Amino acid sequence: MWKRLPFRLRGYLITMTGVLLLSPDALLVKGTDVSPVTFMFWRGLLLGIVLLMIALARYGHRLPEAIRACGPAAWWCPLAFAASGWAFVIANRATSAGNVLVMMNLAPLVAGLIGLVFFRQRLRRQTWVVIAICVGGASLMAAGEVGQGSLLGLGVAMFVPLSIAINTTVASAQKGERRRGIDTTVILPLGCLAMLLPAALFGGMMLPPAEDVPLLAIMALFLPAAYFLIQTGARYLPGAEVSLVMLLETLLGSLLVWWWVGEVPTRLALIGGGMIVAAMSISSLRDLRRQRRKAAEGAPDVGRIQQQTVEDEVPVGKVGEVAEASRR
Repeated sequence: MWKRLPFRLRGYLITMTGVLLLSPDALLVKGTDVSPVTFMFWRGLLLGIVLLMIALARYGHRLPEAIRACGPAAWWCPLAFAASGWAFVIANRATSAGNVLVMMNLAPLVAGLIGLVFFRQRLRRQTWVVIAICVGGASLMAAGEVGQGSLLGLGVAMFVPLSIAINTTVASAQKGERRRGIDTTVILPLGCLAMLLPAALFGGMMLPPAEDVPLLAIMALFLPAAYFLIQTGARYLPGAEVSLVMLLETLLGSLLVWWWVGEVPTRLALIGGGMIVAAMSISSLRDLRRQRRKAAEGAPDVGRIQQQTVEDEVPVGKVGEVAEASRR
């Protein structure tokens, strides 16, 4: 069943599942009273341990080889991952959630520009339209809180979309010897190490208060799976589209706060959320319709050919020959 799904749809489903697990993140950040450095130390430590265990279980003694296969991503992605975590936590503590969310909403736009300029990743016109609608919708959701908080927090929040965009775009650009992207989930533990080392240097190696321990335990339970799935999504989708799916965190996080804290969304928030759901749903339906039309006309699923190449270890050159033959 899974192998019959279109290649892009698999990427969207994987990334959406990760975003679903990531949606309580802002609630966890706001719900703890520990200092940012202590929070980041335990965040990096707990996430790093779980993600390293996953990587070792999957690769074993071949883990160093898998890390080297990531190429430039082995440097850029961990640093960007750590920077996004630090910026997200500090900004949420220093300014309003609305300011942080508005800045985060720029991630797909920034990722699209980085991919176009540095990696020649061209997005379809439909994708740019969806990005524009979703950015606008997510900004409406956060409009009620914009302007509150410090300028320092607003400045730090600007690093969140930049870091997310660098991570997703660089990860999606590493193709290696196969047409599907390189598995960059193996370098997430390095990102956690880059996250906790500064925290340790600034005195973050302290035991958290007892009341914060359950929240940290929940974080260690959900967030590793969330980041693992989101990073896996970059193997199937361009970085801009991974960042676009991550906008669902704005919607899901708001609904979670509504349910947990009882904060009723504003009318603008409901309109913005509706814009996000409508834009992404219509785009997905158009993709499925386009795929079915191509299949009915006899065109092969290039994404499936690429996947079969990975599974059967067919040389990449053969994929090019098959794709060229199909075009003829």
